[in-house]
Amino acid sequence: MNLRNIVAASLLAMVAASASTIAAARTNVDFNISVGPPPVVYEPVPPPRVGYIWAPGYWAWNGHRHVWHKGYWMHERRGYAWAPDHWDHRGDRWYFNRGHWER
Repeated sequence: MNLRNIVAASLLAMVAASASTIAAARTNVDFNISVGPPPVVYEPVPPPRVGYIWAPGYWAWNGHRHVWHKGYWMHERRGYAWAPDHWDHRGDRWYFNRGHWER
């Protein structure tokens, strides 16, 4: 192998390693709190846009209090459905579930 191929292989390995690190950084972090979120804020859904889906707003926990995140448009993924961000109440705790694509 010449030096050029070694450098190219090394760069490819670094890109692959960083991609897996980035993917790992996007894993779902499950945290729970004892204080439930406030009632959902009503946001009118804008008219449909071709190639996009509407992700509704949600209450997020910033470590001290709930903070409202407005709804937003995102590119659709054909063959997938968007499961929006939401809170689950289990026992005396609240668990936040990040939005994600489902098949």
